[in-house]
Formats: sequence, structure tokens, C-alpha cells
Amino acid sequence: MVRVRAKDGVGRYGERLAARRLGETGMTVLETNWRCRAREIDIVARDGDCLVVCEVKTRRSTRAGSAVEAVTPAKLARLRRLAGEWLRAHPEQRAPRVRLDVVAVTLPARGAAHVQHLRGVS
Repeated sequence: MVRVRAKDGVGRYGERLAARRLGETGMTVLETNWRCRAREIDIVARDGDCLVVCEVKTRRSTRAGSAVEAVTPAKLARLRRLAGEWLRAHPEQRAPRVRLDVVAVTLPARGAAHVQHLRGVS
């Protein structure tokens, strides 16, 4: 039996909300949860002629800091490397520009989720 941790479920839910929000803003989601030996990209999308590598952070509260604060410089550096790996694996998706975005999702105890999309964080 495979066990799913509660935090994994929260994270996957946040990723679904993030993908939906990106689509609502006109972006095309190309792939979700892409994995390679160097880790995972939450969402790869296209925004016009720009390829977007998106990190999604989901929190139930801000007690331990905001979701945005969880995206460290080291995490951004890893995302830049992963963007290169993804492009090598998908040469047909070459783009003149590549951008790193963060989608921060906060799930309050009551009410709708708060979704914040930060473009070009690096």
C-alpha cells in the first residue's frame, strides 16, 4: 500500500490551482510534475513566445512564513538548471526567452484559497 502524506495532498491541490490560474491568464500549461535525476519542475508553461518554469508553493497558513519566502536563491538556481534539462529533453519547445515564476497558494482554514502569481522571480 502506498501512503500519501497530508502535505503531499496539499501540495498537489495547490499545483492544480496554480495550473488553473496560469491557464486563466492565457498561458498554456505544457507539463506538470516533470521529473528528472535533478529533481522536479512543478509546471512548465508557455506565455506567448516565452517558456515559463514555475515553482508552486502551497501553505495552510503563514505561521512558518509565506509560501513566497520558501523559494530560496538555492531553489531558484536549481530551477534554472532544471529549465535547461527540460529544454534538452524537449528541443521542439525552444523559446527565445525563459522565465522563472512562482505561484504561492495559501489555503485558509475557511474560505477560498489565495493564489499569488509572481512573474520573473530570478
